[in-house]
Amino acid sequence: MRLVLASGNPDKLAEVRAILEGPAREVVPVTLLMPGWDCEETGCTIEENAAIKAIAAARATSMPCVADDTGLFVSALGGAPGVYSARYAGSSAGYADNVAKLLRVLKWEEGASRQAFFRTAAAFASPEGGVVTATGEVEGIILETPAGEGGFGYDPVFFVPSLGCTYAECPACEKNAASHRARAFTKLASLIQPD
Repeated sequence: MRLVLASGNPDKLAEVRAILEGPAREVVPVTLLMPGWDCEETGCTIEENAAIKAIAAARATSMPCVADDTGLFVSALGGAPGVYSARYAGSSAGYADNVAKLLRVLKWEEGASRQAFFRTAAAFASPEGGVVTATGEVEGIILETPAGEGGFGYDPVFFVPSLGCTYAECPACEKNAASHRARAFTKLASLIQPD
């Protein structure tokens, strides 16, 4: 089965390929088939955004598509940045900008208030319009300073007690086996039947 990933983000593509690809499944980015493809995320939840992207890409390519949306939910911020995690510091912000803003607003927070969780919603859409979704979560703690060179997004400040390190310090193979994205796409994969 050839699946189209409704994203052109190379970091996300690498993770999804590591999780989903196998002898019976290949993942290609939608931008390979349709350069410049984009989809506005108008949902109020990560589940809605994942479905919106998967449906839009399936319609555009006439191929089965997968998509995800991920949010970082921080206790001290009442669950923010949540659905706005990717654009927390502004619509054109990069990874470092989002991390810098997060650390700035958490500057005086300690202990339990720095607890957080990553949640991913993964969606599969067929060209005929069928949609299935799955979610995955991982709990962690927001560090005061970044640690590690790997990963992307908030990975350098998201410490995972069960792994004993931040996602950015964790080898990619370990992260891809235990992350919120891995949990969501692993569940989703069990719902997708190969051709």
